Amino acid sequence: MPGQFEPLPGGGAAVALDDVEISIIRSLAVQLLELIGPGPAEDASDDPLAELFAEGPSEPPSDPVLRRLFPDAYGDPEGTPQAREAEEQRAHSAEFRRYTENDLRAGKRDSALTVIRGLDAVASRSAGEDGAVLKLSAQESRQWLSALNDLRLAIGARLEIADEDDTDLLYRLPDEDPRKPMVMAYLWLGGLQESLVATLMA
Repeated sequence: MPGQFEPLPGGGAAVALDDVEISIIRSLAVQLLELIGPGPAEDASDDPLAELFAEGPSEPPSDPVLRRLFPDAYGDPEGTPQAREAEEQRAHSAEFRRYTENDLRAGKRDSALTVIRGLDAVASRSAGEDGAVLKLSAQESRQWLSALNDLRLAIGARLEIADEDDTDLLYRLPDEDPRKPMVMAYLWLGGLQESLVATLMA
């Protein structure tokens, strides 16, 4: 079925995409890659352990999209904590971020690159045709799932979607609303993500 992932033997997945869909996903993945940024610079001494022990940032990102992609690890889901608790949560979150964010960013970069490379490969094979079938291995499927989730989180942050009620409102936006194209991409990627989840669980 066009636009829906289907299972492949061996745990992989396949989806038919037209040229416009390929272009949209690729463009979004490139933007995500640029937003996440490059990895930490290589140590001048060429120490193989330098990257392993490189510390990441301790403060949350200022960009709302990056804050959604790399949230604080500790927080009070029940509401605003007392001052002392809030200070402890900030300290724990800073420590956790310092030792995990570089790896998290690397994983998200790898997933976005897998999407871009897969789309480039299928586009080159289907030159002159309107789209093609993208076939993914089991590992590539998991990376695509991660990237699709990141893309939806990024778009959701730009649209200021906080809960399901916000999503319901998006369906009622008038066509002339400037957010409409982004909303359509958000909903479409959600459908792709759901079909990939169902495929991997089949």
